[in-house]
Amino acid sequence: MGASDFMKGFAMKKFYEYLDKDPEKNFPKMLDMLEKADGGRGSVSPQIGGIKRFIADPDGNWAQLIKSLWTDIDAHQRKKLVENVVINGTLLGTPKVIELQEKYQCNIPWVIIMDPTSACNLKCTGCWASEYGDKMSLSFEQMDDIVKQGKALGTYVYLFTGGEPLVKKDDIIKLCEKHNDCGFLSFTNGTLIDEKFADEMLRVGNFIPAISIEGFEEATDSRRGKGTYQRAVNAMQILKEKKLLFGISNCYTRANTDVIGSEEYFDHMISLGAKFSWFFTYMPVGTDAVPELIVTAEQRKFMYEQINKFRQTKPFFTMDFWNDGDAVGGCIAGGRGYLHISANGDIEPCAFVHYSDSNIKEKTLLEAYKSPLFMEYRNNQPFSENMLRPCPVLDNKFKLAEMVERTNAKSTDLSSPESARDYCAKCVEAADNWEKVSNEIWESLPKKRGPQLSGRMGVKRDPDYKR
Repeated sequence: MGASDFMKGFAMKKFYEYLDKDPEKNFPKMLDMLEKADGGRGSVSPQIGGIKRFIADPDGNWAQLIKSLWTDIDAHQRKKLVENVVINGTLLGTPKVIELQEKYQCNIPWVIIMDPTSACNLKCTGCWASEYGDKMSLSFEQMDDIVKQGKALGTYVYLFTGGEPLVKKDDIIKLCEKHNDCGFLSFTNGTLIDEKFADEMLRVGNFIPAISIEGFEEATDSRRGKGTYQRAVNAMQILKEKKLLFGISNCYTRANTDVIGSEEYFDHMISLGAKFSWFFTYMPVGTDAVPELIVTAEQRKFMYEQINKFRQTKPFFTMDFWNDGDAVGGCIAGGRGYLHISANGDIEPCAFVHYSDSNIKEKTLLEAYKSPLFMEYRNNQPFSENMLRPCPVLDNKFKLAEMVERTNAKSTDLSSPESARDYCAKCVEAADNWEKVSNEIWESLPKKRGPQLSGRMGVKRDPDYKR
């Protein structure tokens, strides 16, 4: 970090102290400061413009959400996350990433997703992790090196998946301690969160879990095992009582979409204390996948409409990693926004794309970003002019297979590898059906935005763009 970055970070941290004294009054001023610091580069200004519009009504749902971060969240954790995610990850990290992307002509991600282990204490229907068992793990030293390399390239946010990441909770806390300038998040089934671990989260301040559930108790237990839902809720209760920030992770399938997208379910998540939710649609990864769980086009449209409706009324942050393609210029995998590192060290373009031509044991992160497979992603994104069809597997027939075949990337599934073409073939019907429905939605949007080569993720957003 250079002297100018240090001074900028120092000034922002001082401003946070000012913000903390009267957040309702001073939060808009902090947004102004962030916008000014962005200098029109397009890296954070569009998002800030949207936040400003949302909080203009002091009684609105977004203003309520912001206020709740001061009433419901521990002060130490709140300060740590603002410093690490907003200041380091966005204000300081973004200009560095843009500079290095131009220098090396490759994607550099905002967040790195990695699997500490393939082990899991559950065996969920349709989940590829159950195929791997405890065959693979990243050592603390390997994860530490990934974070060191990432920070050198401007990446300050790290997200754990698995397996069940909290099988290695001690290593995760050690990473949070050693890299106390980074933000760490995790997808978790929540069953390993207890009072002791919650106290460790309070101590380090820079770790946030997103607890995976499938709806209410019956749906969750039917896929994850009897009693899993209540154990997850118990974890949420512990986190809420200790004023720790947490969210929910939801996979919507053909079997549970009506529940996941219901107002009753959204209100339930908010009542549990969650402040955000990640939404994923089911992907048929692996030879043991269940393609019948892929949502119909009508169900996907339902989720698109419900999430957008509740964004206007609920004090709750949501992100749908397929249906929000129009907000981020299409697919953000392949290092454009994020990438995935398996418990075997394979550097994959996406958590749902288990093909690779790079491994951390053989290449640096920068070498992987410049590898043939990652350059295929960079050169082909977006995969459709319709940003509601972002995915090279689910939405654009055989796009992934073409890229894998051109680069000779290999399957990273050690137990039962399948070709990328076979994987894509399971999604052909869904792609055909969604193309018709999504084109109707896309054409109906009042202001459509395609990607423009600028900013951290290769897109520059119009500040007046409204969905």
